[in-house]
Amino acid sequence: MTGRTDIEELAAAERLFVSGVVPGDNGGSVALLSPDEPDFWAHFNASPEAQDAAPEPLDRWSSRVIGAMAVSLGGAALFPFGGPPWHPFPRWALASGRAWTAPVGLIVHGDMGLFASYRGAIALPSPLPMRSIRPSPCKDCARPCISACPVGAFEGGQYDVPRCKSHLDRPEGAICMSGGCLVRRACPVGQDRRLPAQSAFHMKAFHPDAA
Repeated sequence: MTGRTDIEELAAAERLFVSGVVPGDNGGSVALLSPDEPDFWAHFNASPEAQDAAPEPLDRWSSRVIGAMAVSLGGAALFPFGGPPWHPFPRWALASGRAWTAPVGLIVHGDMGLFASYRGAIALPSPLPMRSIRPSPCKDCARPCISACPVGAFEGGQYDVPRCKSHLDRPEGAICMSGGCLVRRACPVGQDRRLPAQSAFHMKAFHPDAA
């Protein structure tokens, strides 16, 4: 029977960590996997996918690495990309007791803050113990995220994507493109985890047409 230590050790070897566990089908479990930053970025950049100049390097890396982990554990690899159909990663994250909805409407994780991301998950036939549920880090926070966006793209807890991308197209949006979303960076949790180079990679994927 697969134990939590087994999947944690495999994840650590690939600079990932088990960022949440939720019940799966037929008494099994789903283990969510996230980048263990900041070491993750150098590990990924040394991979074949990061160096072959083909599209979607991070998704391809995730498919290969998490797919191999799933096979070795006797489980099934699940991903937040490649749909439809789409697996309910946001719902799983919130159900894990390790992530919550922040005042700006984004998912905030107890370790990753507003840089919460999920590279994939493994559905296992056996149950894994869930970590004890912690209170949301937003509970006693001054909530700097609310006022961090220079164009108010998160007003009322709703993300205005066109307003955000319009800002990114202007010179003043360069700080977001090069170092990551100012709202995410404002979260006190996990501020030292995400490297600017990794944020720039994700911002370019989010808005490839930015100047």
